[in-house]
Amino acid sequence: MAIILALVIAATGLQLGASDADTVAKSGDAKTGLVALEKSGIGEGALLPHEILVTGNTNPDDVASAVADVEGIHGAVAPDSQQWRRDGTALVEAVPIPDSGTSEGEATLDGVRDAAHAVGPDVLVGGQPASNADFIDAVYGSFPLMIALITITTFILLARAFRSLLLPAKAILLNILSVAAAWGVLVLVWQHGYGSEAIWDIQATGSIPSWMPLMIFAFLFGLSMDYEVFILARMREEYDRTGSTEQAVIVGLGRTGRLVTSAALILFLTFVAMASGPGTDLKMFATGLGAGILLDATVIRALIVPAVIALMGRWNWWLPTWPARLLRVEPSLPRRVATADGES
Repeated sequence: MAIILALVIAATGLQLGASDADTVAKSGDAKTGLVALEKSGIGEGALLPHEILVTGNTNPDDVASAVADVEGIHGAVAPDSQQWRRDGTALVEAVPIPDSGTSEGEATLDGVRDAAHAVGPDVLVGGQPASNADFIDAVYGSFPLMIALITITTFILLARAFRSLLLPAKAILLNILSVAAAWGVLVLVWQHGYGSEAIWDIQATGSIPSWMPLMIFAFLFGLSMDYEVFILARMREEYDRTGSTEQAVIVGLGRTGRLVTSAALILFLTFVAMASGPGTDLKMFATGLGAGILLDATVIRALIVPAVIALMGRWNWWLPTWPARLLRVEPSLPRRVATADGES
């Protein structure tokens, strides 16, 4: 639990956005150009400028002047050539200093939006930084609702399958911890660079692509639940046969442990192979999934799950009459079984 909780704490520092510009290349013209930008004081944010569309009667020069005063903006320009102004519209480019994936980059984007919108009502802020921010708001704004729906549905299905109230709650909690631990590995290895440079010779990215935590959650939560069902189904069968929680844990884990471990090892090696791909995002995705699967199969399923079930004892199998009636299954009341150490 100490290992998992440490990684969960690390996951709280997850910074969403585009990968840091330092990862665009290790050498060549791209890297040389980036280094020149950074040394000149322009900053890596120049790779993703803010693109501002001006329509109506608003003066593009006024927009450029207002945006240029925003903290974190190196400069803004509103060219008056035909390629930049036509049919009553104009394009203004604002060059940020910080990378858009950092907290400084987010503050700069907010300042650009406030300054641009204050000039006129027909000013729209676009570009990749704004697109990333809108994507994060759209997807992760409803993320708590999605978690709630998944949790409720999973709890009902597992409660009906295992005829228990505590086992589904325990399974959901540990699955969420497993996913959060995988996010923590992603933050430590890539966002902070504790391993990315040593293993792949890639510097810390500073942020995690906004789509990645959601995809890792979807994959790992489903896979972890599969492992949980394999193990708990066998434990439930053994408990119904013997009435002993201790025997259920021993036999259940003994019969299913090798299957879960083998399946997890195959997937882990698959993602190790994926991590050898050329793209940084691909390496990050493979790291999160590989670490999550390994942690789930070894620490969560092989250690924490049987330990928690052993601690809860006969209350694992508790399903009172009224929820059993709602779930349309037989109620399950804990039984006391004599053991060498007393009652179980």
